Amino acid sequence: MESQQAPVAIVTGGSTGIGLSTVTALLAAGYRVAFFSQNVQHVQKAEDMLRTTADASAILTACVDVRSKPSVNAFFALVDERWERVDALVCNAGISPKDAHGAVPFEDVDAAQWHDVLSVNLTGAVWCCQAALKRMKPSGRGRIVLIGSVAGRTIPKIAGAPYVASKAALAGLAKSMVAACNGSAITINVVAPGRIATDMAGDPTSSTNLEALRRIPVGRLGTGADVAALIRFLLSDEAGFINGAIIDVNGGEFAPL
Repeated sequence: MESQQAPVAIVTGGSTGIGLSTVTALLAAGYRVAFFSQNVQHVQKAEDMLRTTADASAILTACVDVRSKPSVNAFFALVDERWERVDALVCNAGISPKDAHGAVPFEDVDAAQWHDVLSVNLTGAVWCCQAALKRMKPSGRGRIVLIGSVAGRTIPKIAGAPYVASKAALAGLAKSMVAACNGSAITINVVAPGRIATDMAGDPTSSTNLEALRRIPVGRLGTGADVAALIRFLLSDEAGFINGAIIDVNGGEFAPL
């Protein structure tokens, strides 16, 4: 039976990849987890899989377009109705458009792609963080983790300009929220994954991934579980003095020492 004392976490883009790994890790750690993505089939598949190992009463899902502030607010209202609290938010929803030749060259990025990527990766995070902070500030505590990228930390090798710009901008968003939460026990941090073996990264044996592998000192691609383990720690009470940090999870591919 679900515990009314169990913390509640919201994970955006939680139906695949790093998001699904995070949902899985948090459920295993005793959280109640609400997650969404824009793809109804992905959401249903993830929920069906999670229900085989986790208590169904600890899971809340929906299909939400993170670009729409009313849709985001409606999802948070569902969480209010179900659990009446939000303890943690993981902003993972993101897109990185590519075609058969990779990312669109900078000179060829059009307005539609630019605005779409920024709307999902950056503005969508803003809407979610606003909704979360409205619920966290009255209690004076909470955890927010924004999922950035190595592409936003150094010269990009694979990602296109809209993705790079959106992920780099999350650091500025985090700084603004740290200032806005001054005097509370609410922490905001950025996790910056490197090359992680997910559906977004494609076939691990592709030439792109093999080239990336040669750049990674630990000798392997990352996994969703690698990133989820750090996120789970940052949401914990033990991480209460980590605030305003960008933490890299990339096997040493980028090491700002």
